[in-house]
Amino acid sequence: MLDKPIEYLARLLSLLMVAALALMVVLVFTNVVLRYAFNSGLTLSEELSRWLFVWMTFMGAFVGLRDKGHLGTDALVARLPLAGQKVCFAIGHVLMLFCCWLIFSGAWQQVLINHDTTSPVMEVSMALFYSSGLVFSVLAALVLCHDLFKLLTGQLQPGHLIGVRDSDDMPHGNPH
Repeated sequence: MLDKPIEYLARLLSLLMVAALALMVVLVFTNVVLRYAFNSGLTLSEELSRWLFVWMTFMGAFVGLRDKGHLGTDALVARLPLAGQKVCFAIGHVLMLFCCWLIFSGAWQQVLINHDTTSPVMEVSMALFYSSGLVFSVLAALVLCHDLFKLLTGQLQPGHLIGVRDSDDMPHGNPH
C-alpha cells in the first residue's frame, strides 16, 4: 500500500542528502581556500553548511528508520516466540511513535517561537531550520504506523519482527 511511495521518498531523500553533502564540501572547501589564500571568505558558507547538516541528519534518520539501519540489540527479542516478538515489535513502535510526537511537539514550538526570527547571514526565517524536526517526525510516524498496520493485518513477515540486522544479514541493495 505505502511501500512504494515510502521507498521513492527514501530514495529522493538519499539523493538530497548526497546533494547536501556535496554542497557542504564545496562551501567549506571554498571558504577555507578563500580564508587562507585570499584573507576573505564566504559569509554564507558556515551558516548554510550548518543548516544543510541539520536537514541531512533528519533525512538520514528517516532513511535509517525505513531501512532498519539504526543501532539496536536483539539478544532478548530473537529468543522470544513469535507472539512475544510481535508484542515487542508493537511496544517498540508505539514508544517510537511517542518519541515522534515529542520531536514534533518540540519542533512545532520552536517553529512558532522563531517564525519571525531570521538567521544572521542568510536572513531566512529560523522556522525553516526547525521545521526539519517537523518533517522528520511526520515521515517517521508514517513509516512506524505503516509497520504497525502491517503487523496488525498479518502482512508483516516474521523475519521483519526483529528490527536489528547485522551487516552480513543486510541484503545487497534495498532491504524492502
